[in-house]
Amino acid sequence: MRRVTLFVNGTSKNGKVVAVYGTLPDLLTVASNKLGIRACNLYNGKGGLIDDIALIRDDDVLYVSEGDAFIDPQSDGKTSDDISGSHTDWLTLNIGGRHFTTTRSTLVSKEPDSMLAHMFRETDVWGNKQDERGAYLIDRSPEYFEPILNYLRHGQIIVNEGINLLGVLEEARFFGIEQLAEQLEVTIKNSHPPEDHSPLSRKEFVRFLLATPTKSELRCQGLNFSGADLSRLDLRYINFKMANLSRCNLTYANLCCSNLERADLSGANLDGANLQGVKMLCSNAEGASLKGCNFEDPSGLKANLEGANLKGVDMEGSQMTGINLRVATLKNAKLKNCNLRGATLAGTDLENCDLSGCDLQEANLRGSNVKGAIFEEMLTPLHMSQSVR
Repeated sequence: MRRVTLFVNGTSKNGKVVAVYGTLPDLLTVASNKLGIRACNLYNGKGGLIDDIALIRDDDVLYVSEGDAFIDPQSDGKTSDDISGSHTDWLTLNIGGRHFTTTRSTLVSKEPDSMLAHMFRETDVWGNKQDERGAYLIDRSPEYFEPILNYLRHGQIIVNEGINLLGVLEEARFFGIEQLAEQLEVTIKNSHPPEDHSPLSRKEFVRFLLATPTKSELRCQGLNFSGADLSRLDLRYINFKMANLSRCNLTYANLCCSNLERADLSGANLDGANLQGVKMLCSNAEGASLKGCNFEDPSGLKANLEGANLKGVDMEGSQMTGINLRVATLKNAKLKNCNLRGATLAGTDLENCDLSGCDLQEANLRGSNVKGAIFEEMLTPLHMSQSVR
């Protein structure tokens, strides 16, 4: 059995004695484990590259590199370029326990204003800590540092599969490599799929309805249904809070006990819809059509449209017994022939509203604005006590 002593390329300290067996790749694997580097090449003491394990003799001293050229451990570690002052001497970084060998010029030239450039532009200016092998200690992630070092070498962003670009971006920011950080931000942004704000279609929504058990509450809060055809669908108990239902076709849809709070129903068509017990607090239904709708629940559950914007709506012929329209805006609305018995219209803006033929028995109009409102052909007399401002 042959034994050899292994040193990291360029050093003659902290060597490891190992047994030689198998093939050359087997020896390189052992060297990687013993020295904590990625062993790629073996050199003898004279700098000769060993490419066959048969060339190794017992008690040989070998130098292991990560692919870089042989560095004589007896030299002062500088090349002729360094002597002339260009700072291209080789150095090793210990990044989070993993060693990287590179040149000073690589760390300095590409990004001269970065932290790495300031750290290594002049020898030992920062008093950097070194490990037992002389490698400069930097407590950062080696996986994220490797793409940064390669960028400083050739100027290209190359990230292996499985490496999170956000991690590389944070390391680039930490080391002050601004150009790389800007490129990574663009790459990350382009890698994300564009946000889809397109409205849901009837076909897509019907699929949701069919996939949802009848006893489960379907939450459609904040979804975009703009312009969709949802006519004649069973939409009971669905949460449409803050949803965009503008210009929707909801004719003859069953919206019993649905939550339409703060929903956008502007320009929507709800003719003939069932709105028993519906919640439409502060919703926007300006310009919508609600002709012939049923808001009256025989069980006594009252529809709540408090604070809703109902400017210019057409609610002709709708059943609205007991409806809550408190402080709602019904300016220029058409409520002809509506049943508003017991309705709460306190503080409601009824300016220029057409209430011809309405039943307002026991309705509360206290504090409402009835300027220009039309009360022709009333089914029951309207007492002044109902509309005192």
